Amino acid sequence: MPTAIANVKKALREPYGRSSGSMDYREFFSRFKHLSSKQGIGGRIKVHPEDFIVWEEPLPSIFEGRKYAIFLLKKRNWETMAVIKEIAKRAGIDYREIGFAGTKDRHAVTYQYISVPARAKEKVEAVDIKDVELSFVSYGRFIKLGHLLGNRFRIIVRDVAENAFEMTREIFGELHATGGFPNYFGYQRFGERRVVNHIVGKLLLTGDFEGAARLFLGAYDGSMEGDEARRNFWESGDVEKALEEFPRFLRYERTLLHRYKTTGSWKRAFLSLPLPVMRIFIHAYQSYLFNLYLSRRIEEGLPLNEPLVGDVVVQVKGGIPYRDRTYRVTETNLEFVRRKIAENRAMISGPVFGFAMRRACGVPGRLEEEILEGEGISLEVFKRLPKPLSEPGGRRELLLRPTGLAYGYIPGVGMCFRFFLPKGTYATAVLREIMKDH
Repeated sequence: MPTAIANVKKALREPYGRSSGSMDYREFFSRFKHLSSKQGIGGRIKVHPEDFIVWEEPLPSIFEGRKYAIFLLKKRNWETMAVIKEIAKRAGIDYREIGFAGTKDRHAVTYQYISVPARAKEKVEAVDIKDVELSFVSYGRFIKLGHLLGNRFRIIVRDVAENAFEMTREIFGELHATGGFPNYFGYQRFGERRVVNHIVGKLLLTGDFEGAARLFLGAYDGSMEGDEARRNFWESGDVEKALEEFPRFLRYERTLLHRYKTTGSWKRAFLSLPLPVMRIFIHAYQSYLFNLYLSRRIEEGLPLNEPLVGDVVVQVKGGIPYRDRTYRVTETNLEFVRRKIAENRAMISGPVFGFAMRRACGVPGRLEEEILEGEGISLEVFKRLPKPLSEPGGRRELLLRPTGLAYGYIPGVGMCFRFFLPKGTYATAVLREIMKDH
């Protein structure tokens, strides 16, 4: 795959680095600017699962109806999809019959709601899985992705600086003046060890399915099970050998390899993957472009809380941004928008690039165009993939404002933080500004 390798390198648009292009998420995030200039408290998160606790706040409407049984799922050290499949297997139902509002961190203790067919209530109640608790709450409706208001967090940061409390107070004071925390997409979008999801997404968008396969299958960092098989594939491109060597738990990789073996087409191989898996790559690239825009805006000294003519703002109600309700800032409504932002009833947005995205004008529009030109793409690329994968795009607020924010120092342990975040935002984006660990 010599052409594929060349295209992967081109997609990276930077020194190629380690053999397969994989990099640590800290190295990856070092390219995105901090909004706070104060020194961070350092430290480590998720030393123990109990250091990172998440409570989901669902939409009240999930409790309407009688066709589904609603359970509160508490899990420890489980990926959401993995535990859903395990519950389904033991209850004797199809995992697609189980609904949930969002994926939660693996290295954490998390509480979230799931829906199961009412007929399966007793079977689910009888399920016994290590580090998993299921509590029946009520009857309701099927829970879909996005059926939540947000999440509450309680996070311990260990091994912090001695004066971490005072440093935190100074950082918060600085960010209060700038309107909040930069609303970066967190590392979960890109991968913690194999930070390649966004590059795979770009290669798919530009039609290089072979290059996308080379990277998805071959990227490795040397610390995970299966990395030796990945490295061998990266170096040889030998599909037959990869099928012999790839561990069984790499099921999506093996699906891709099997499909290529029978079709001889990397495009058909990718399209055989489940739609949510394919979307992960496209969404990761959109997230990367948004992070680039936000970082560039900070770097150029453009305000995140002061509207510029040409900006697109999203409406805010009760602290929750409504990203489908937007309007553009003009000379005529500039003062009106300033008041709305000051009242926390509107927020400036950045681009989630897609073929139907509402474009900014003026200086913000120029910055959006520069991002696209720098990547060598147009919005039309988001329309070229098969229809279920085409991405219309949208807008996302530039600032993140945790509510109910409280913090304190626990002697011998570290700093403890509590706060609530709206759906689609990341606690790690808040911690990144406080810790300055990458």
